[in-house]
Amino acid sequence: MAINTTQPLPDHWGKDDARKALKLMHTIRGFEEKAEQLYMLGKIHGTMHLSIGMEASAVGSILALKPDDYILSTHRGHGHCIAKGADLKLMMAEFMGKEAGYCRGRGGSMHIADVEGGNLGANGVVGGGIPIAVGVGLGLKMQKTDKVILCFFGDGAANTGAFHEALNMTAIYELPVVFVCENNQYAMSFSVQDAMRIEEISLRAAGYGMKGVTVDGNDVVAVHQAVSEAVALARDNHAPSLVESVTYRWRGHSKSDANRYRTSEEIEKWKQRDPIQRFAATLLKENLFSQAQLEEIEQAAYADIEAAVAFADACEEPDIAGIEEGVYA
Repeated sequence: MAINTTQPLPDHWGKDDARKALKLMHTIRGFEEKAEQLYMLGKIHGTMHLSIGMEASAVGSILALKPDDYILSTHRGHGHCIAKGADLKLMMAEFMGKEAGYCRGRGGSMHIADVEGGNLGANGVVGGGIPIAVGVGLGLKMQKTDKVILCFFGDGAANTGAFHEALNMTAIYELPVVFVCENNQYAMSFSVQDAMRIEEISLRAAGYGMKGVTVDGNDVVAVHQAVSEAVALARDNHAPSLVESVTYRWRGHSKSDANRYRTSEEIEKWKQRDPIQRFAATLLKENLFSQAQLEEIEQAAYADIEAAVAFADACEEPDIAGIEEGVYA
């Protein structure tokens, strides 16, 4: 089956913007592929939740922000962190439990944060960032800034009480928050079709008096345009929005997932909508890059990953003397 293209590039996107978007998506996929390999080699402990196949959702959303805007991430947040401009070397060191990591090796995959870069952190609790976004949005409004915050969460989190309470409060107080629901079809092994009786999660926005929109989450241009509009509303009018990004994770929920609840045919169908290949096909169609240039962009991304691994491998392990640092009870 032929790979479809994405929507045409927006008028304000030049060649450099297109290159950046494509390289970011390759970098996210390469980082997670490498993290998966390191996990199998025993160099990464615990578990991890991969977003392979979902790269366009993170990149399209975060490219709609200014550098000093904020995001709140999820347990499946590696792509968000990278798209927000994180240092790959510090990320890889964090994954490998090294002292040089963003959280000194204490956070790992599910709790990585880059506060200086505007990433206020991933969260191991499903939907854990949603109520935090209300507080951040209130703080931004009280500070009278024009900053906004993107709050990412999955389809499973859209059925939690915190989701409804947060959207209601954000609407009441008119806070500069954009809620981005990455609907990857499954909350762990539970299909979204069995979890709710509406076809689009974005329809719930109307119940709180805010704008809601559903977009093809495997089309980086479509995601970017939808989130850009939502960000403009938040920045200019302090009007919150709900953007549903419909996408799919190729891997299981986590590394402990046997992935027996869906068919190989279903996974293959979604792979034909590969966000990276779709965007690359668009760039070829619009004559922005040659096939050789597209391959160079991919190779550069994977070279960055290898450099990050080499850095992390050489970093020191945490000293046992500091094991109680950050423990308050």
